[in-house]
Amino acid sequence: MKALILFSSRDGQTRSIASYIATILKGTLECDVVNILNTHEVDIGKYDQIMIGASIRYGHFHPSLKKFIHQHLSLLQQKPSAFFSVNLTARKPEKRSLQTNAYTRKFLLRSPWQPDLGAVFAGALRYPNYRWFDRVMIQLIMHMTGGETDSTKEIEYTDWEQVARFAQEFGQIALKRSA
Repeated sequence: MKALILFSSRDGQTRSIASYIATILKGTLECDVVNILNTHEVDIGKYDQIMIGASIRYGHFHPSLKKFIHQHLSLLQQKPSAFFSVNLTARKPEKRSLQTNAYTRKFLLRSPWQPDLGAVFAGALRYPNYRWFDRVMIQLIMHMTGGETDSTKEIEYTDWEQVARFAQEFGQIALKRSA
């Protein structure tokens, strides 16, 4: 079986998570990891399963996510599918579920696509890599929410064991759906 793992990443953490999921699934599924901005180069119909991962910046997913879903809705509804979001709000364990992560919950409530499986992962804070405006805005948001504000730091909040469990569930999703 073959799976397509699409990602929308602003600073690279979502891409890293998508690649890690593909590594975990080696031997169970053959996975291609593709940036959602490059889906015009991919025959989406040839895949048995589809996963989409997207990061949130300033409370919003990249517009390419919504565009992809609307363009490929019927295909997404026909195949086993999964969705994961990546954001800094999820650095707090109580904000790492589809029900408790406000951004992800809002997205799924408004989306015509309802994946079979979903997850929310904490992202990474990479102050030295941000442009000035983003660094200042993220510092302000982190200050307001009790997070790290030292602009020299890089902190990875991703719980890789949570990601591995999600990958394993995705590996079994086609079997569960056909049962």
